[in-house]
Amino acid sequence: MDSENLDSLTLSQTLPLSQDTFRQLWENVVTSMPTETDHAEEEWRETEGPMQLLLMNDQVLTDGFDETLFNLPEMSTKDGVTPPASIVPVTSDYPGDYDFQLRFQKSGTAKSVTSTYSEQLNKLYCQLAKTNPIEVLVSRQPPLGAVIRATAVYKKTEHVAEVVRRCPHHQNEDRASAAETSSHLIRVEGSERAQYFEDPNTKRQSVTVPYEPPQLGSEMTTILLKFMCNSSCMGGMNRRPILTILTLETPEGHVLGRRSFEVRVCACPGRDRKTEEENSSKQQNGTKETKKRKSAPAPDSSSTKKPKAASGTDEEEKEVYVLHVHGKERYEMLKKINDGLELLDKESKAKAKVTMKHELPLPSSGKRLLVKGEKSDSD
Repeated sequence: MDSENLDSLTLSQTLPLSQDTFRQLWENVVTSMPTETDHAEEEWRETEGPMQLLLMNDQVLTDGFDETLFNLPEMSTKDGVTPPASIVPVTSDYPGDYDFQLRFQKSGTAKSVTSTYSEQLNKLYCQLAKTNPIEVLVSRQPPLGAVIRATAVYKKTEHVAEVVRRCPHHQNEDRASAAETSSHLIRVEGSERAQYFEDPNTKRQSVTVPYEPPQLGSEMTTILLKFMCNSSCMGGMNRRPILTILTLETPEGHVLGRRSFEVRVCACPGRDRKTEEENSSKQQNGTKETKKRKSAPAPDSSSTKKPKAASGTDEEEKEVYVLHVHGKERYEMLKKINDGLELLDKESKAKAKVTMKHELPLPSSGKRLLVKGEKSDSD
């Protein structure tokens, strides 16, 4: 009979599918398997077979179907794990819901200053490995466990994809004392809770410090940053301008606010700030003057006359002077005077040409030329 049934089946015939749910299938399988109340549990564990693969990590089957059996464990970023960073970090300011702002201590452009900030250029000038206090302000208390992250990126588009690192010379100096942070350009001073990260995908480096609420009687929190390489170091920044991005983040890495500013690490911050501010002011004033000149109307050529000098050498006569005259009557009077002087110049030049024709040149040597009607000495 079995052979006859098999012969009657065709390839196009569809077999009936099971209408049982996964819960019903699981309960049917579990009823045939030992539970934690069976005495033969240990013997069944020692058996070999396909069903032994179901009991992984010494798990014990329970009565009934467990809804959370196939749920994956949640991933947490609190244990020092940073979320994946973007390839090109955002540098635009974003105050957010907490009105995240930065302030810098005011200092002049004297040569003795180690750090100074230019509001005109939004640029921080500082010396190598010197402390730079930065004040952080928020409108309300951030979530518990919030951190402040500092990241350095190149400012120009052609360099923004590269990672900002210290030069090999300065890295070798700190490799013995701080091998983990030897390549980090930005460091946090005065906090043992600072953590240094390097994104596994983009290789960008950053440092975080927990946000601390302002002390009593103050409205701001101060963090201390140090820049461990000069902007002119070969093999490092190599005179390429950089931006420092400060972000207020949750423990999970969500950005609550963002601020950025340019940084120049140099030997004389005050001098460089003064020079760059003056150059920026000259460029702005130069563009304004050119715009004004282009918009000014051209002077009327009919209202100006170019009189020639009445007397003097040939070079002086060739020079042209422009005289601006107010009033038509005065202009007509000066025009008549100028026309008269030009007429006199023409008459004097004409007389000089006539006299030159009548005068005969004397020979440089030999006998003197005779004029018509004049007798010679021999006669």
